[in-house]
Amino acid sequence: MSQLGLGMDYDEPSTRRRRSSGPLAVLVAFLMLAVIGVGAFLGIRSLTGSGSGDFEGEGSGSVTIVVAKGDSLTAIGRTLADAEVVASSDAFVGAASSDDRAESIAPGAYQLRKGMSGAAALELMLDPASRLVQKVVVPEGLRFEKTIVRITKGTDLTEDQVKEALSRAGALGLPAYAEGSVEGFLFPATYEFQPGVDADTVVKAMLTRFRVAAKEVDLVAEAKKRKLTPFEVVVIASLVQGESAPEDYDKVARVVFNRLEQGMPLQFDSTVNYALGKSDLQLSAEDLKTDSPYNTYVNKGLPPGPINSPGEAALTAVLNPAKGDWLYFVTTDPDTRTTEFATTYDEFLVLKRKFQENVG
Repeated sequence: MSQLGLGMDYDEPSTRRRRSSGPLAVLVAFLMLAVIGVGAFLGIRSLTGSGSGDFEGEGSGSVTIVVAKGDSLTAIGRTLADAEVVASSDAFVGAASSDDRAESIAPGAYQLRKGMSGAAALELMLDPASRLVQKVVVPEGLRFEKTIVRITKGTDLTEDQVKEALSRAGALGLPAYAEGSVEGFLFPATYEFQPGVDADTVVKAMLTRFRVAAKEVDLVAEAKKRKLTPFEVVVIASLVQGESAPEDYDKVARVVFNRLEQGMPLQFDSTVNYALGKSDLQLSAEDLKTDSPYNTYVNKGLPPGPINSPGEAALTAVLNPAKGDWLYFVTTDPDTRTTEFATTYDEFLVLKRKFQENVG
């Protein structure tokens, strides 16, 4: 009896445990193989550039990538990896995160190479020569027709495309007080655009830059203090810009105000030149009789609009004119742009003769 009991208490349960261990062992083995497989997959991804691997060297060929405004270093790294410039985003981020210069990477298009190490890609992006830009340089005092030429020369845009965009200037940022005039509001500055830029973007950038300058000089409020409209300030600033050197802007602005207050015609050659579409140093008697609202020899008051795009210094001078009772000025030496001022007509004649002697 005791032997039967022992067999029932121990032998039978032992047999049941052995039978159940088989499936469990298979499951454990399967899981281990799965873990090994995933590890191998990740290792292969790393080696092929989808993970955190890195190429060696400077790469070869040519590829263009675009960094968007607001892109983080990680986003830039992904862009580079997608274009096969670097082996992985981590390769670039690893190099960039230890270099403070990486924060200076600006939005835009860059010409790089495929198969570069993260460090090599970073160095090339920091080289200004790798950045692809289309530059438009608009000097102060340029008329809008010549500004259009500058835009077409600096970009791939045609004259018709630029003019078509200018026809929509009101929707692109032209201030309401501009009274629909594009002349005077395409602000003079150096602009950089990505290759393939559209005309709307270019025009909008110039009008936005004007708004920045207008805010800097507090154009609307300061014009009101002088009992002028913002548009009138821009008109006068264009005259100041076209008639003198920067050091004399405030004096020329004073001459404008003095003549307007006395009801005298401005008699500015720059306005007649604008009407005639030229830039002659000396105008003929016939030129001075030109039938145009821009001819300030025959029409009193301001011309109907700006005659060029004035810069911030000219705007500031109009809002802060010099003190003086001058009514005349003559650029007596055009080569050095030396301008002299007079309060009487006789003094003006002396300056005029001095000018004629200098120009021969």
